[in-house]
Amino acid sequence: MGMVTFLRGRLLVANPAMPDPNFHRTVVLVLAHQDDGALGVILNRPSELDVDSPLPRWERLVADPPVVFVGGPVAPGAAICLARVPDAPDPSTVGSDSAGLGGWLPLVGELGTLDLERDPDDLTIKVDAIRVFAGYAGWGPGQLEGELEADAWFVVTAEAGDALVGDPEELWKRVLRRQGGRLALLAAYPRDPSLN
Repeated sequence: MGMVTFLRGRLLVANPAMPDPNFHRTVVLVLAHQDDGALGVILNRPSELDVDSPLPRWERLVADPPVVFVGGPVAPGAAICLARVPDAPDPSTVGSDSAGLGGWLPLVGELGTLDLERDPDDLTIKVDAIRVFAGYAGWGPGQLEGELEADAWFVVTAEAGDALVGDPEELWKRVLRRQGGRLALLAAYPRDPSLN
């Protein structure tokens, strides 16, 4: 197997031929990737559950659509929050300790993870939008690397706005189109090729 660079902060875009229905036409933001595995959240699977139901204190900060997103098939009862922080500090100066930033840990530009255990009124940083995910996508040691070798995913650069788009159903196509070349052509791949 070839050397795979750690992919924290990158996007995994599902190949249209992805056989796993959990990840059909998904865009996953990688939150952690180390020798012992990887973890990410699916950015384009909104649920029908309004955020104000489980997290009423955070409702005013939720990006449209204001629903909980299905982050992946692992631990669906676990909540992960992504937050946009304008004037975000340089990630290289922050390290891995989010305590000094009000529970916010930078990931890509102004985007980072946020600790939902805190009270939004007690934040020491300015958060202008959040998105909440129930569950996550997880891979054991070598599993993601194997899927990459099998061409199940395309690895592309994330843009900070990807995680908070107002029309998440279009994100898969949009991310592929902006890549240009062969990947841009795949954006037109039919949902069900047997109907062609």
